[in-house]
Amino acid sequence: MSTVDITRPRDGVALVTLNRPASLNAMNAALIADLSAAFATLKDDRAYRVIVLTGAGRAFCAGLDLKEGATPPEAAGLGRVQSGLVVQQAIAALVPAMRGMRQPIIAAVNGAASGGGLALTLASDIRIAAASARFNVAFVRIGLSGCDIGVSWLLPRLIGASRAYELMLTGRFLPAAEAKEIGLVLDVVPDGQVVDAALKEAELIIANSPFGVQMTKEVMWSQLEIGSLAAGIDLENRTQLLASHTGDMVEAVAAFMEKRPPRYGDQ
Repeated sequence: MSTVDITRPRDGVALVTLNRPASLNAMNAALIADLSAAFATLKDDRAYRVIVLTGAGRAFCAGLDLKEGATPPEAAGLGRVQSGLVVQQAIAALVPAMRGMRQPIIAAVNGAASGGGLALTLASDIRIAAASARFNVAFVRIGLSGCDIGVSWLLPRLIGASRAYELMLTGRFLPAAEAKEIGLVLDVVPDGQVVDAALKEAELIIANSPFGVQMTKEVMWSQLEIGSLAAGIDLENRTQLLASHTGDMVEAVAAFMEKRPPRYGDQ
């Protein structure tokens, strides 16, 4: 039985649900492998334009399963350090996998998003929280460094270094309202409505051209790593030239002039 479910709540949208509710969707070896497989399956499936990521039950993801651990079968027989590295790399690989997805990912955060769960929200392109959502850098509270699974790179870039460093050093829980105030999440909605809110946001994305959205995601993340305005503009220039040759711009202009929704063919 898979620990990750993929459903299609509406055309163009894949709803990916972490499905270990009894364990607050904590990461064990099966969930890590199943989530990685889900992203690999969806990456090149052009039937899906947007991915919504959420958790079953009362939590988004409580981080590493401290009771069961997350050691996969392929680590059997390895030393402690070698086995630990296999686990570390498997979890951390989820973040660049999400970054490399063609589709934007919207995190619909219900309940706790701790440790690895926080990393999944940070690696998403948009975050929407339920009122009960709360976030924390759990690693530092269990004797580890607060810098793990891309959090120390992503969090300062999303909310600023000063706020990020306080959260990484204290491991305190950040409630949904404060997360919105500091810009970590786009919005906070009543409990039970967060997936619906994410689906509404997905519709706004789907209204745009497939290639335009794909290139926007690719370039906006790349801009976090580019060291100068000139290099950033060079990248934008080349991307716009590519986009102008897909036919989507012609269709968008025609639709505007004819006062109708555009009909993109991803060509």
